[in-house]
Amino acid sequence: MIAIVDYGVGNVASVANACKQLGYETILTDKKEEFEQATHIILPGVGSFRAAMEEINKRDLRELLLDLAARKPFIGICVGMQLLFEKGFEHGETEGLGLIPGTVDKIETKHLLPHIGWNALEVSESFPTYTEQNGKHVYFVHSYQANTPNEYIVASTEYGTQIPAIVQNGNICGIQFHPEKSEKVGQLLLQSVFESSQKAYSKEESI
Repeated sequence: MIAIVDYGVGNVASVANACKQLGYETILTDKKEEFEQATHIILPGVGSFRAAMEEINKRDLRELLLDLAARKPFIGICVGMQLLFEKGFEHGETEGLGLIPGTVDKIETKHLLPHIGWNALEVSESFPTYTEQNGKHVYFVHSYQANTPNEYIVASTEYGTQIPAIVQNGNICGIQFHPEKSEKVGQLLLQSVFESSQKAYSKEESI
């Protein structure tokens, strides 16, 4: 079962539907006992980094999310991915969850912002699980991007600058684009993220 974090922010219905199309049961929750029953945790998100973190802190979810990320495959989608990093600078500096090294900054590009539309993925050779999706197009809507060391970048896209599209730090994964709006490719990538985060978690658990 996939547990989707309920904190009043996010495209939860479409994310839940995407999971169900892959054959997963889902639950929208903010309760520890229900998270414990899940195989994976999804942190969704739309809007601004600051507003999303304010909701997490207001609902006293920060420590619970950090605990879950230490023990289960943990996936952030869209703004949910951005919250995985140490800091964000949308509407001022805001502390993130700090699960992946790096910051979230406004995209520096001559192109129009927000970045809206379909862009091709460039998959890193360091992450062979995703090789089949290299060059495939997915749907983005955002004005801020992660800045993180290359070792955490699974795939990127070009929009006048290189933008991390998928990131991973062990069992913790982030997806900047909208997999639920990216048709069949989005479904396949979401499945790959589920499998990759689970594989990393299982490997860490066996050490």
